[in-house]
Amino acid sequence: MRPVHCAALLSVALALPVLAKLPAQSDEAKAAAAETAAKAAWADKVGAYKLCLSQDRVVESYKKSGKASAPAAVQTAAPASGATPAPVTIPGCADPGPYVATTPAASKPIEASGAHSPPGTATSPPSTNATSAEISPKK
Repeated sequence: MRPVHCAALLSVALALPVLAKLPAQSDEAKAAAAETAAKAAWADKVGAYKLCLSQDRVVESYKKSGKASAPAAVQTAAPASGATPAPVTIPGCADPGPYVATTPAASKPIEASGAHSPPGTATSPPSTNATSAEISPKK
């Protein structure tokens, strides 16, 4: 075979696994992805809040420095109609509050199997009252 044909065959052989379909995500993976997305959205809100606070501090220090009055060229510029421009109202900084994890309440604890429950789901008693020694006695 020619080197060109070998290269083409090799590239096709390496490209076939890329076309394979991934399996569907499990419910746990979907929940973990949703939790990660919620936490990232909350982190974005916290970042915007901190930026807003720092901008407010800069504005206050600018006003205190005495440079808050507009230059003469800007003061004389008025609308052609002679009306004064309407003041711009800017909303205040909104605190996003603490992050609240969203754990599903539908899952039951699994203490009877010897494993520990996730922190947010241990609201009901174990599924059985039997101890591990009673479930699997030594022979």
